[in-house]
Amino acid sequence: MPRFFVAPEDINESTAVIRGADAVHIGRSLRMRLGDELTVCCGGEDYICTIDTISDEQCTLTVREKRAGSGEPSVRVTLYQAVPKSDKLELIVQKAVELGVSEIVPVLTLRCVSRPDGKSFRKKQERLCKIALEAAKQCGRSIVPRVGDMISLDECAARLGEHEKGLVCYEKGGRPLREVVGADSRDIGIFIGSEGGFEESEVEKCRSCGAEVIGLGSRILRCETAPLAAAAIVMSLTGNM
Repeated sequence: MPRFFVAPEDINESTAVIRGADAVHIGRSLRMRLGDELTVCCGGEDYICTIDTISDEQCTLTVREKRAGSGEPSVRVTLYQAVPKSDKLELIVQKAVELGVSEIVPVLTLRCVSRPDGKSFRKKQERLCKIALEAAKQCGRSIVPRVGDMISLDECAARLGEHEKGLVCYEKGGRPLREVVGADSRDIGIFIGSEGGFEESEVEKCRSCGAEVIGLGSRILRCETAPLAAAAIVMSLTGNM
């Protein structure tokens, strides 16, 4: 069943409205008709709706059933990703959303080769948010994971200390995830480095803020592989895969 995300003001217990490009997509690309069913997602909940009207401006819907979001894991994972080169972050965002990550936060570290300023990153952030939205629709999420503003290493270290478990994935090794994450874990932050990994001082900064250093085995994973491997392992250990 097609899935669409709407703002809280566009849905209530009995009716919903889908606007703009999604309305065009429903009528022209999907060729849906009056009475057809679709799922509307808002605030982590799924609304099973039927179509009442269709136009290029908006589609009006009747809410038939409200359900708890079916595509959300029991654990909230925030991925802190050191900014990689080229378009690798687009791949990371897309696949992290599919794996169940709740938020992706880009971080500027000492070894980042790509060092965008705030203005240029905000333009890229718009595209990353669109990628997250399309991935959420495709894989059946009930929320659209947020792609946050780019932050500094110090900000990231402080945020890691606020999670139930804040983890730094270090290329020189650390405790295996299976020893750190349990089935009852509910809030995890994972920090992954860029192509050159981390400076030791950065790891120590995170550790001083309460984060724990983890490893992903004896092989060195690329910066676009490590976050996806870590997310998949966490989802498996918490019973979400």
